[in-house]
Amino acid sequence: MQEILNIAAYKFVPIEDSATLREALRTRTHALALKGTILLAPEGINLFVAGTEAAVESFLDGLRADARFADLEAKKSWSAAQPFRRMLVKLKREIIRMDHPAIQPADGRAPSIDAATLKRWLDQGHDDAGKSIALLDTRNAFEVDHGSFEGAIDWRIRKFTEFPKALRSHREQLAGKTVVSFCTGGIRCEKAAILMREEGLADVLQLEGGILKYFEEVGGAHYRGECFVFDGRETLAPDLSARSNGASARAAEDPDLMIKG
Repeated sequence: MQEILNIAAYKFVPIEDSATLREALRTRTHALALKGTILLAPEGINLFVAGTEAAVESFLDGLRADARFADLEAKKSWSAAQPFRRMLVKLKREIIRMDHPAIQPADGRAPSIDAATLKRWLDQGHDDAGKSIALLDTRNAFEVDHGSFEGAIDWRIRKFTEFPKALRSHREQLAGKTVVSFCTGGIRCEKAAILMREEGLADVLQLEGGILKYFEEVGGAHYRGECFVFDGRETLAPDLSARSNGASARAAEDPDLMIKG
């Protein structure tokens, strides 16, 4: 029986009271017996949390009571067991490290595309203007090896901080196309899309909610394999069922690995 609700969520929003918020979230998550990781930084919040449905929904209600997070959207999946071993709330410089301080998503997002529209474009082989689509996987190489969209561009980066350099080396692959950047939950492809627009690429979109939201809304159409997640489940199939083989123990113990998006 799938009794544990897993949520992944993030929001780029200025946070000036990180230390105070950290203590409040620690208290709240422990009271609800939740486990996972929450990252707080001046640029926003990034979280992966799991527990009973009632506890998780109560946590989300409390978080959304803060005006900064009122519109926070969570990707949801279920598991038979708790995929995290502890609850961590950490302060960071960035909620997803890019080492490119000029990129500030809270100042304005890149345009996005929803899962249903992307599926329709992939079905027809072009966007609504007839342009070719370049699907750009912004995840690390070992994640891509577990699964990705058919024909997606993979620059074999080892960590997200390598993305700016990879973009400048390979931007000709994207010229003249409608670029759709994607990642696990949306956070990396959001920063990537902003950088690409700042680098002069005109038609760049981010997949809203990433692969997990795509699975949730349209299933596995045009996707091959599974999606690596940074917790004890290891990978999720397009039906959002876990496919863990126990090889993710390191991810389940390392909070900086667990919180990719």
